[in-house]
Amino acid sequence: MPKHNKLLGAFGEAYAARWLATRGYIIITRNWRRATGEIDIIAQQDDTIVFVEVKTLRCTSYADLAIIVGKRKQKRICETAKHFLASAREYNHMCARFDVIVLRSDPFRRQDVDIVHLPHAFEDLV
Repeated sequence: MPKHNKLLGAFGEAYAARWLATRGYIIITRNWRRATGEIDIIAQQDDTIVFVEVKTLRCTSYADLAIIVGKRKQKRICETAKHFLASAREYNHMCARFDVIVLRSDPFRRQDVDIVHLPHAFEDLV
């Protein structure tokens, strides 16, 4: 992955974490990795553990939001979430949810960031 894409992704993940925190979410961790994959943000909202995939787009229009995170990626996120829950048993009593946050930004034009939050974006596929 080119360096500018990694920087854009890191910007988007940091922005999304701040955005969630200002809305009352407790950020548990970011970029949680296992062999099965990575979860960009793991947060808590009331009695729900929220696994968040963040997509940052540089384009001027949104892609089809329904397919922005494909089935293969969804499955990897679900598998990784199960590993997280197995290693962090204090969250096992909570409901789990899978969200997607899509940010649109063109840092070269210094435009504002548009954000779309899709709670319950997909279900556990494992």
